[in-house]
Formats: sequence, structure tokens, C-alpha cells
Amino acid sequence: MRNWILLSMMVFEAFLLIYCLVRKSNHVPAGYLCAFLSLLLLIVTGWLLLFPKVEPLVATGDYQVLHKTDYYIDHQRVETYSEDGSYRELPVAFWYPKEYSNGQSCPLVVFSHGSFGMKESNETLFRELASQGYIVCSIDHTYQCFSTTLFNGKKVRLSSQFMKEVSMDKPNKKPKQSLVNFEKWMKIRTDDLNFVLDTLLEKSEKKEATNTFLNLIDSSQICVMGHSLGGSAALGIGRQRKDISAVISLEAPFLCDIQGVSDDNEFIFDQSEFPVPVLNIYSDATWEHLNEWKQYEENARLLERESSKVQNIHFSGIGHFSLTDLSLTSPFLTSVFDGTKPQKGAEITLRKINDVCLKFLDQQLKKKETN
Repeated sequence: MRNWILLSMMVFEAFLLIYCLVRKSNHVPAGYLCAFLSLLLLIVTGWLLLFPKVEPLVATGDYQVLHKTDYYIDHQRVETYSEDGSYRELPVAFWYPKEYSNGQSCPLVVFSHGSFGMKESNETLFRELASQGYIVCSIDHTYQCFSTTLFNGKKVRLSSQFMKEVSMDKPNKKPKQSLVNFEKWMKIRTDDLNFVLDTLLEKSEKKEATNTFLNLIDSSQICVMGHSLGGSAALGIGRQRKDISAVISLEAPFLCDIQGVSDDNEFIFDQSEFPVPVLNIYSDATWEHLNEWKQYEENARLLERESSKVQNIHFSGIGHFSLTDLSLTSPFLTSVFDGTKPQKGAEITLRKINDVCLKFLDQQLKKKETN
């Protein structure tokens, strides 16, 4: 009801703006004033529609959650999406427990956002995990995220090249071209994840006084997690590294497992067993299409291999972006991007996602017995 009221107001304000612009010649100062006020009302109403005021979900764990942002520069890689010869810089955000004293070590969770996403895309989940004794690091994949700010204050927007590649990608119709895209995107993403992981572990091992919470990282308990394209990168890291204990994928195909394209235009997947426990979470956006969309063939295969190491969960009544905090901060945009209105409230869905992820991590990393 609220959205319909705001939309009705926007329509009225738009007509008022047009009327003022058309009629301003009869009384120029008053006409311009009317047009300005109409435009201002239209902007304010639009903002209220897109971003209603909401309270963040309260974390349920025992620990107070602290937050910090840092910047890591990979001097071994020149930025792919820039022509100025600069090295690739990755803003990273941390959520971690204050005054943690449980053996003075915390499992580490590293998160990769989806295409056009941001490092804060699942902050509700990050805060919940931190309140339960986890250190969470989320990466802004520069030029593949909607927007970010580098250490020197420079604003970096989404690469138009990357946006075009994603929007034009058609795996079912042009699998060979898609494979080229997948390999390019996954190379960038997995290199980012590997660089951040190596940096964090190096800082943790040095036990410097300035590292504070990084000194608490338990290098034997690491999970990589991601949404959409970020989930695909996380799954790839699960195969690449020996120090990964678990992977959580929020609706993502196994893009790093694709080894080629057959003569009949089918993707050829790595058929070996996935080396670490994995939790795959799906919405209605892909659940009914796992056997239809070529890039999800491995996901469909794992549905038949349900075990303590391979878990698959489907949240019905929601779309792809409802798996992120966008569903909380902008229900209207979530409905637009998903093409349908979620049947369940954002708070209910996000709480459930928190619960299943925490349960999985406690089982696989902290080795807790859960019901």
C-alpha cells in the first residue's frame, strides 16, 4: 500500500512539474518556483520509495560487533579495467567481535559480492556471524562493484565494459563466448580472493600489535562465501586452496569447474568430488531452472549428492536479490530487479539465511553439534 501511495504522489508531482514548466511563461518567477518545488517533491518522494527508512536487524550473538575498512593494493597485478598502469586496489570491510576471548582465535569468513554488488551487500549476515565469534572480511571487487572509494578518496564506478559483458552473456545460446567471459571474470575474482586471503594470513601470522583483531584469525578455520558471481568465485577458491574448510554459495553456478565446451555446445565440468563441505542456497530465480541452464549443470548434479558435506537449501517465494540486504534497504528495487514481489518479508528471509549459514559454519568450522 505504501509503495502505491508514493507512486501515485510521484505521478501527481510529475504532472505538476510539467504543468509548471508549460505555464511558466505567464508568470516567469512563480513558474520557475513552482517547477523547482515540484521537482524537489518528486525527488524526495522517489527517494522515500526507493530507500524507505529501516532499522538494521539486531545481531543475536553474545559479542558486540565492531567494523573497520581497509585498503589492500596488489603490486603484482596491473588493474585490468584501467589504462593508467595502476596496481589493483581492493577496499575491504571487516566485521569482528569485540573482546573475544574464546581461546583467542576466531574462524575467518571472506565474502565476494555479486555482479554490480558492494562489500556491504550482506551486512546483516556479516554482523550476525561476527556477534557469534567469527571474523568476516568482505571485498569490493573494484570496477566489478556498483561503486567504491579507494584509499586516496577516488570514487570508482562500475566498469561499462564489465556491465556490457554481463548483460550480453547468454550461456544457453552462446556457451563458447560465455566460457571466455567466465574465465576472465573468475580469473579476476579468484585472484582478488587469493590476494586478500594471503594478505590476511600474513598479517595474522606476524602478530603485530596494530593488527589487533587480525591476530585472532584461526588459519585452520576458513570459509569463503559469495553471492551470485561472487559465489562462483568462492566455489573456485574451494578447489584451488588447501587451507579452505568450507564454502557457502548464495545462488551461484560452478563456473570455475567448467573445463571447456563439447562439440554439441555443452559445458564440460570437472567431475571430481568437491574437496570441502559446501552449502548451496537458492531462491526461486534458479531453483526450477537448474536442469535447464547449462552453467548450473554441476549444481543440479549435486542435488543428488546431498550429505553432511553437500547441503542444498531452497528459499521459496523470493528472488535472487532477496538473498542480499537490498531486500531490506529497498524492497521496491528488489521487486524490480527480481521481476516479482517477494512473498515473504525481508526480515524473515534474512533471519533464515543467517540461521542456516551460522548452523553450517558451526558444524564445519567450530565442529559444533547442531539440531
